[in-house]
Parts: sequence; C-alpha cells; structure tokens
Amino acid sequence: MTDKDQQFARKITTYLDHGASELKAGTAYRLQLARAEALARLAEPARAAEPRLAHALAGPAAVTVGGGRSFWTTGRLWLGIALIAAAAFGVQQWQAYQQLKELAETDSAILSSDLPIDAYLDRGFENWLTTSGED
Repeated sequence: MTDKDQQFARKITTYLDHGASELKAGTAYRLQLARAEALARLAEPARAAEPRLAHALAGPAAVTVGGGRSFWTTGRLWLGIALIAAAAFGVQQWQAYQQLKELAETDSAILSSDLPIDAYLDRGFENWLTTSGED
C-alpha cells in the first residue's frame, strides 16, 4: 500500500468508527449478528444450483420434459420430425413433376411441328439446334 492508500484507509476508518459510536445498542447488535451470519456463510462451501442443461450431456434418454417424461417420447417431437420429412418429400415430388411437365411440353412441341421425323435424325439439324441455342 502506498502512503495515499494508507491515509485514505485511516480517514475511512475514522468516519466509520465515529458513525458506529452513534448507533443505538439494538442496531449495533443486529449489525453484529448480520456480520457473523455473513462470515458463517462465507466459511461454508458454496453449493451451486443444479444446472438445467446438465442432462443434455448425459444423452437423449436423460432429457426430460415437465412431469418426468422423456423428451424423445413426446408426440410433439415426432410430429415435428414427420412434418419436416413430409415437406421435404413434397418439395422433391413437386420438382420432379415440374421437370416431367417441361419434358412433355418439349416433346409435344417437337411432335406437333411440321418437320418430318427424318429432319430430327439429321446430324446437320442437330448441329444447327446446338449452335442456334447458344446465341
């Protein structure tokens, strides 16, 4: 401690002693009891409250919902998983349907055109289609 710190500590001690001398006896006694209780609590080892997420490290079977039921046996979890799986399957089916629809439109346009079938088999026509599609 430096000299300034010691002077500051002496001043605080003087003010506290002066204030404590003017306290009523009952107030001083209650303060003494509170101090003793605080020191007793300080001496005891602190017990932490049970962590709420500790079950997550123990595995899926240990996670419980209110009432002690396991999280994995509740219907809400399985309903959510089923909805996500159904949505993914629905999106995949819709994309496959759109692709099939586009192919059908292309086939119908080719078959309804006035060009003979031999034109489609011609190598030059195939080259012309690929070069005209790049423009």
